[in-house]
Amino acid sequence: MAAARVLLLLSGRAESPSFAQSVCGLLGAGPGLGPWPTHCGLKRGRLVLSDGPFPGSSARLPLQRPPFCPFAALDQQLRTPGAELPSNRGVDLGVAVLLQSSDWSVLLTRRTRTLSVSPNLWVPPGGHVGLDEELLDGGLRELQEETGLQLPHGQFSWVPLGLWESAYPPRLSWGLPRYHHIVLYLLVVSWESQQQLQARIQPNPSEVSAFMWLGPEIAAAVAAAEDGTETLTHLPRDLPPSVLPDRSCHHAVQWN
Repeated sequence: MAAARVLLLLSGRAESPSFAQSVCGLLGAGPGLGPWPTHCGLKRGRLVLSDGPFPGSSARLPLQRPPFCPFAALDQQLRTPGAELPSNRGVDLGVAVLLQSSDWSVLLTRRTRTLSVSPNLWVPPGGHVGLDEELLDGGLRELQEETGLQLPHGQFSWVPLGLWESAYPPRLSWGLPRYHHIVLYLLVVSWESQQQLQARIQPNPSEVSAFMWLGPEIAAAVAAAEDGTETLTHLPRDLPPSVLPDRSCHHAVQWN
């Protein structure tokens, strides 16, 4: 088995969750989406999680999962003979960068339609973290690979925002999961304006088909539509239709 990327401290002992196990469930999450406060140790190339404080923990972050989690569902039902999940893999580690300009705009990219996992989805730049890579360095590398943006050293600040347990495919009707990640979301605040950053963007056409900047009002509207707290009378009148709430479905970003 490859080196563990996600470790859990359970009853004082470090354990590597298997590919098939729900990380939220192992940490004692109940039914629902969360969030569940989780203590984290941000190590080089790995993430240590616990439901309580521990030596070396550096942050306490919210952990969430999608409305339907295949791994939580599989824990509660019989498996079809011959349809087994990998037994020699653990849970992978990903990082997503919410890049915010100095004038409060946030960058999103759309995945190309040719990607085998989650094509055409709007997501923050991000991807896998290398085995010996610092988590921030992995996020900045992915940002550069996808958008061409290299942030000058000392001209940005950052803070970890939260954790997301991701499965792909996201529904069992699409087949058993082939990918299982814990994604660490980082807020990276550049000292440059949207216009300055925009001038340097060179999207990688094999990964990114489009990009857009969300201003504060649109970003707030998107967040409200996702968590169900939106009140239409409070939303800006000139929002594009793509960010207006659709109560007929739920959206969750998955990771490859």
